[in-house]
Amino acid sequence: MLLPEHGVTLERLTADHADALLAFERDNRKYFAASIADRGDEFFAHFTEILHARLAEQAEGICHFHVLVEPAGAVVGRVNLIDVENGSAELGYRLAERVTGRGLATAAVRAIVRIAAKEYGLRRLTAGAAQVNVASWTVLERAGFELVATTTGERPQVAYELSLEGL
Repeated sequence: MLLPEHGVTLERLTADHADALLAFERDNRKYFAASIADRGDEFFAHFTEILHARLAEQAEGICHFHVLVEPAGAVVGRVNLIDVENGSAELGYRLAERVTGRGLATAAVRAIVRIAAKEYGLRRLTAGAAQVNVASWTVLERAGFELVATTTGERPQVAYELSLEGL
């Protein structure tokens, strides 16, 4: 799906994205670790095996993984629906630091909401964000998600839900 105002496409993850996806994860590792748990060295050391496992989960319908791809082929974001069960899934997303602050996250989340309802037949999405990640809250709220809970602890979180009924 083309997101024309941002010059990127939202594509279902395939093995063809492997090199660009690994570059995206490596290039943005420090940036991501500022607001979410780091994937750890094992993720990068075993990236190919992990990718194949994720693609197997996708083939089984357990998850739906997507990437945001620039015309030259660089991956600049991920938008995932994980733990699909009983018409529900958890939304997760991350964007390259160099493309943040331009509305791309909001456009991508809105697009995946439509795909979740129309193509995957989902009825409800959940999402979470670190309490310190106000930009992520804003994206979720602009896409229609409603705040349902907050948690405390080492990394305090906010939880959101969105009903897809009627979309």
